Amino acid sequence: MQKLDGKTFNVVQDNIEKLKQLFPEVFTENKIDFEKLLLTFGEHVEKEQERYEFTWNGKTKAIQLAQKQTTGTLRPRKEESVNWDTTKNLYIEGDNLEVLRVLQNSYRNKVKMIYIDPPYNTGKDFIYKDDFHDNIKNYKEKNKENMKSNPETNGRFHTDWLNMMYPRLKLARNLLTEDGVIFISIGDDELENLKKICIEIFGESNFIAQMNIVTGANQSGEGVLIQKNVEYCLVFSKNINKAKINRVDKTSESLRNLNDAPTPLSTRLEMGYTIYYHPETEDMIPLKDYDFSKVHTNDEKLVYKDDSTLLSKGYIPIRPGKRNNVLHRWRWGIETFLERKEEIVIVERNGKYVPCFKQSGYNAPKNIQNFSGGKVELKRLFADKAYFDYPKGVNFMKYLVNIGSDKDSIILDFFSGSATTAHAIMELNSEDGGNRKFIMVQLDEPLDENSEAYKDGYRTICDIGQERIRRAGQKILEENKDKEGIENLDIGFKVFKLDDTNLKVWDEDSADLERDLLDLINPIKEGRTQEDVVYEILLKYGIDLTVPIEKTKVADKVVYSVGMGYLLICLERDLTLEHIEEIAKQKPARVVFYDEGFKDDTVRINAQQILKRYGVEDIRVI
Repeated sequence: MQKLDGKTFNVVQDNIEKLKQLFPEVFTENKIDFEKLLLTFGEHVEKEQERYEFTWNGKTKAIQLAQKQTTGTLRPRKEESVNWDTTKNLYIEGDNLEVLRVLQNSYRNKVKMIYIDPPYNTGKDFIYKDDFHDNIKNYKEKNKENMKSNPETNGRFHTDWLNMMYPRLKLARNLLTEDGVIFISIGDDELENLKKICIEIFGESNFIAQMNIVTGANQSGEGVLIQKNVEYCLVFSKNINKAKINRVDKTSESLRNLNDAPTPLSTRLEMGYTIYYHPETEDMIPLKDYDFSKVHTNDEKLVYKDDSTLLSKGYIPIRPGKRNNVLHRWRWGIETFLERKEEIVIVERNGKYVPCFKQSGYNAPKNIQNFSGGKVELKRLFADKAYFDYPKGVNFMKYLVNIGSDKDSIILDFFSGSATTAHAIMELNSEDGGNRKFIMVQLDEPLDENSEAYKDGYRTICDIGQERIRRAGQKILEENKDKEGIENLDIGFKVFKLDDTNLKVWDEDSADLERDLLDLINPIKEGRTQEDVVYEILLKYGIDLTVPIEKTKVADKVVYSVGMGYLLICLERDLTLEHIEEIAKQKPARVVFYDEGFKDDTVRINAQQILKRYGVEDIRVI
């Protein structure tokens, strides 16, 4: 029986195997003959001592961090999850470097789209310092204290940020499908550095675009020469020859303003009506609440009179406004507005609500976009509290998901923060009937005790993110309750928490080997459950964490049936030949036992023959 390897995917060994397939002649006694390897590339080898390269202090260690294996695992947290038995979505708490390592076996080449909004390194952001030797222990220790920022006065300001990002992006690339894409939001401070490391990791030919996202001016006052109102989103593919960026419906790509009529209100007096808009229900009521005879004054206060009844119900008046100090008009009259009301959408731009109408047809995505409203959306979910300073907007994320994935894709966000990505995916699925699945990963960073969120009972960023998904899911169901098939919308998520392995590890340096031997008789660590071990086995085997698992009894022993019997896991003791026979009759493709779970050596020796007689070839022990 083969021992199940307790470590994650071996990147280095995988690279070696690929080289063996391409260039078997460069291997001597299982070692690479580097001189022979260089000869295979002929004149395409760089021989100059001085060459173009992007480097920094710690780059070699960052590369090694990306190659390092881990024995870490993910432990299920059912009590924090929603629809555990049916959902295909994941929310993972923990350091994203370790989580990316843990996911390598199960999700390698399976993620269609990755989006991340990492720290912009403005001097106030938290930058995680990884530990090469034991990053899980380091994560646990660091997470007990409040996170520290990376001030510009730090002599390794850019270096620390690069050392954090490089291994994470390297591991993330492994998870992408061949036609997969990654979107990375970033500000001015690290834009150029990010682009350089992405070119190194993904390849220059796989650069797709640098999107410019108009956000509204966020800096002003003395010392600011030019207000910044743009941030960026870099887009890279895994394989440019297979990558697909979806063309977008003009509705979501370039909504046309309803107030872009070419002439002022004085030329078409009937087109100056007010649109009363309710942000919660998104209801729109057009109303002629203005005095035609005073339009020539161009004084909005004289011309318009608010409807106090609608205001008291929470409606907000939206008017055409002025252009060059002259009152302007809508493009449509009120009758056309009512006829085409379904085509009208209200978007938020620079803190104002703007009515737009949908255009038909499809466009290639543009590299300049205007999205905002992230704080407003959070406030709608959390009783007028945003909790985050700069959350991404749902419409922005829906746009990226729409162009970067298919309707049944897996989408990963490993700096998930306020969980906008999860919210957007659920909303988009409700609109187009998609079955997209999300994997959110977030460091369970403690909240400041003086923060509004802490006072409201939240203790970590993960607490807010998970609650946001719960509330957003319920809101989407309520708003679409009359829509056919809405009951099938997946608004659930399985919560897992990063931890060290559930199994006791042999410690060669231990001073008490006798105690260690006794410990191995019961290999599960104290406080861990059989279910914890089951999910660790799934990760080591490379099985999707959302695959159905049924806990059953076979001949009075508990057996976990994974994937409709594809894999059977029995973590019981004192297994007899009768138990093995009954398990074998289930005809699984794979089976896993405890190494010390057999009643005696005779059972252990004969178990393999019994299982093989029933066609079970993959037999492992832990």
